[in-house]
Order: sequence, then C-alpha cells, then structure tokens
Amino acid sequence: MADRLRVLQVLEPSGGGSGRHFVDLCQGLQQAGHEVTAIYSPTRAESRFVEELAQARLSKVIALPMRRSVGPWDLSTWRQLQAILRDVGRLDIIHGHSSKAGALTRLRRPGRHVPRIYTPHAFRTMDPTLSAKGRALYGGVEWLLGRYLSDRVICVSKDELEHAIRLGLPRERLRLVINGVTAPAPTNSHAIRRRFGISVDAVLFGFIGRLSPQKAPERLLNAFVRLATEIPQAHLLMIGSGELESDIRHRIDTAGLAGRVHLASDIPGSEAVGAFDVLVMPSRYEAMSYVMLEAAAAGKPMLLADVGGASTVLEHGVNGLLVPNSDDPTELVSAMCTIAQPSVRQSLTEAAAARAGRYRAETMVVETLAVYREVASN
Repeated sequence: MADRLRVLQVLEPSGGGSGRHFVDLCQGLQQAGHEVTAIYSPTRAESRFVEELAQARLSKVIALPMRRSVGPWDLSTWRQLQAILRDVGRLDIIHGHSSKAGALTRLRRPGRHVPRIYTPHAFRTMDPTLSAKGRALYGGVEWLLGRYLSDRVICVSKDELEHAIRLGLPRERLRLVINGVTAPAPTNSHAIRRRFGISVDAVLFGFIGRLSPQKAPERLLNAFVRLATEIPQAHLLMIGSGELESDIRHRIDTAGLAGRVHLASDIPGSEAVGAFDVLVMPSRYEAMSYVMLEAAAAGKPMLLADVGGASTVLEHGVNGLLVPNSDDPTELVSAMCTIAQPSVRQSLTEAAAARAGRYRAETMVVETLAVYREVASN
C-alpha cells in the first residue's frame, strides 16, 4: 500500500462540533501529505464552516445537499453520492461523520469495497429524552450498519465507546480517538466584554452551542434567573443560534434580564471562551464536545452536566464542577453560586490553566490515520 492515502470525508451537519472536527481532520490529513476530498451538505451549513473548508486547500470540496430527517429523498442523495464516487476514482478510505452521512456512505452493494469508517459524533440513542420506540429504531439501525457495513467505528470519548458496546456493536471494530483542538489564538477578552457592557469585575458565565434541545440552553437560563437576584455581579453570555432562539430571547425579556443575559451568534466560540470566567454546558447528551475541549485548552474552569465526554476533561472539584443531567435547576444554581465565590473560582482557574494543552488536533489526526492504515492494509 502506498504511503499516500486517497480519502473521502463526508458530513451532513456542516457546523458545530462535528464541523470543527471535520475541518481539522481534513486539513490535518491534507497537510500530512494525503489526498482528501470533502463532501458537505449546504442545506444547513454554517458560513464560517464553508469558509474554513474552502481555505483548507483540500484536493477537492463538493457540496451535496443532504437532509437531516429520514425520507424518500435519501435514495436520490445516495445515488448522487454514488455518482460522485465514480467521478472521484480510486479511494483508499471512505469516512462518514454523524448519522446521515454515516448511513449514506456505508450503504453499498455487496462484495469487495473501499473500507468504510464511521464517526457518530454522539449516537442518537445517547439522548435521555428519546422514546423507547425511537431508541429501538435508532439503536437497531446503528446495530445493523455497525455490525455488517462498517469496517471501523471511531468513538470520540470513552462514554461513546461504552455506549456503542451496549448497542451491540462488535468490539473488534470499535476504536477510540478522542477529539482534539488547535491551540487557541489570543483573544481580546476585554473588547468582547465591552461590547456587551460587562465590567471586568463581573462574574461572566458563558455558554457556546446550538440553541437546541440537545444543548438545553433553557436549563442554564432557568438557573440564571434564580441566580441573578443572589449574585448581582453575575452575567451570562450565550453564543449560538438555533430553533430555540426566539424562545430564549422571549424568556430573557420576560425575566427582565436583557442587561445581564447577552445572546450573540457572530462571535466564534473559540474567541468568546477567552472572555468567560466559567464555561457552563447543561447539555442533555454529548459524545465529546468541542466546546469542552476548547475551554480546557483555554485553561477555563467548567461547569458541566454529567454527559458523554465530561469526565474526560473535568475532574470534579479540581478544574470545575459536575452537576446531574437534569431539568431541575436546583443543583446547577447551587454549583453556579459555589463557583462564583472568588476563592473557589481562583482555585479552579489555576488548576484548569495547569491542564491546558492536553488535547491537540495533531494527536487526533495521527490516531485517525492509524485506523485508516489498519483497514487499508487488510
């Protein structure tokens, strides 16, 4: 087998953490001397993702519209993907990311094939709110594709790996490659605070993520409403957009917190985190969040719901606090009050700074490449 690999990467949710992973992996592989073709869906692509992918100088970037929901349109998308595969020519690896691209890239005709790799970026069945019927359906699909049509499934955290085993995926086909991030660039945290009228001595809690049920921004807002009267110097900066945005804005206005809770979507999360005193992630489920990794790389203390990947970056009481994965805000309010205390926050910040730099994108690329070589040599 030649040292230079021809790799096809495919992603449907073009943005967020999976988008960050996709760009970093594609760029890292190309810079390592491999030939990378990237297929993404423009249907719900973030503009920054598209710009970064274009700037990655890959061998080829192709836009293929894909829908998140399952339906008869997927057959047309699959056929278009097959046509692209014929046009691209010889490939050594086909790597699908997240459920839709993972299914489209693995569904194939029987017989000899290019090795298929799948990275779920959080199995749908990791969602604790999923119904029993939905759990059986999605779990059954993952079991079928993972057992019969996947050469390897790459999990991005130990929690996701353990979940894959519980789904019945063959252990011998599972590999663990923890997400990594590029070193954070210096940011003007004072300028970000000034933009929103947040003083330097305010306690700034920060949220980064889609305003969606998975990320549970309403949990944090409900907790902050209770916290606001107890800690008048506390502010909350939420970076993101999504289907819950109008509801979140309405809640902010109704609570009379327009001057204390700030919502924006035009600041990159990797820049905003530098202005935070504490990152708060109240998610209902995760695999290995890039937001957690970026906060860890920036040396910021974290307040995380007990979801996948949290234990990878957070040691409770050392560089942050872990709270139950619950819609009841009581524990989250208590933890925010605790971490708002100057002595506690200073201790957690010092420990977080000492742990910065543990998870690098370069390591993720090298370990992913090792999985590719393992299957390409068979």
